[in-house]
Amino acid sequence: MRIGELATAVGVTTRTVRHYHHLGLLPEPERRANGYRDYTLRHAVVLARIRRLTELGLGLAEVRDVLADDAGKDLVEVLTELDEDLACQEAAVRDRRARLRALLETEGGLTAEGPVSPELAALFREMPDLSDSPTAARDREMLALIETTAPPEQREQLMGLLTGFMKVPGGVERALAAYALLDELADAEPDDPRVDEAARALAACLPADLLPKDASLDQDHSFLRAMYADFPPAQAEAIRRTLHIVMEERT
Repeated sequence: MRIGELATAVGVTTRTVRHYHHLGLLPEPERRANGYRDYTLRHAVVLARIRRLTELGLGLAEVRDVLADDAGKDLVEVLTELDEDLACQEAAVRDRRARLRALLETEGGLTAEGPVSPELAALFREMPDLSDSPTAARDREMLALIETTAPPEQREQLMGLLTGFMKVPGGVERALAAYALLDELADAEPDDPRVDEAARALAACLPADLLPKDASLDQDHSFLRAMYADFPPAQAEAIRRTLHIVMEERT
C-alpha cells in the first residue's frame, strides 16, 4: 500500500501518518525501487490501534508506552488512569454547570461586575442605586475581587458582615454619605481637610471584624500598594486612614 491508501483505509490523513513516523510510533516501511514507501497490513493494524487509543483520550506519549514491548505500564493500567482522570473532569464540569444554573436562575446574578456568586448578587441588590458614584462602582469591583480570591470561610464571613451592616438602621444612609465624601475627593490633594472626614465616615461603615486579625497595613504590601495606586491621591489617603482607624478600634 502507498501512504495515501494506508491513510484512507484507517481514516486518518497522510500528514498524521508522517507525524507518527517522526515520533517513532509507527515503524517506517521498506521502500520500493522507485523510492515510495510500501506499507503492509501490519502497518494498518498498528495505525488503527493508535487511532483507537488517541480517540479514547490518550496522549501520544501514553500511546508510545502502550505500544512498547517493554512498557512500564500495561494497557489496563493506562486506561484505568485515563478513566479516573475523565471522572474528575466530569465532576468539575457538573460543578461548573451547577454554578452557571445558580447564576442564570438568580435574579440579578449577572451584574456589571459579574459573574458573581448569588450571595454577592443579593448584597448588590440590597444596596441603593449608586450608578452615579465612581467610588461605589470601584467598591463593588473590589468586593468581586475579594470574593474571587478569598478562601471559602473568609468569603462566607465577609458576606455575613456586609449583609448584616446593610440591615442595621441607618447603615445604608451612612454608606451613601461616605461614598459622597469620597467622590468629592476625586480631584483633591492628600492633605485636604476632607480626607479625614471621609476616612472616619467610611470607617463607620466597616464592620469591626472585616479585616483579618493578622492583617498588615504595611505600605510596602504589594496588594495595598496596587489598591492605593488605583485611586486618586486623596481617595487613596482616605482609604489608608480608614484601614488604620478600623485596626486601632479593634485594639
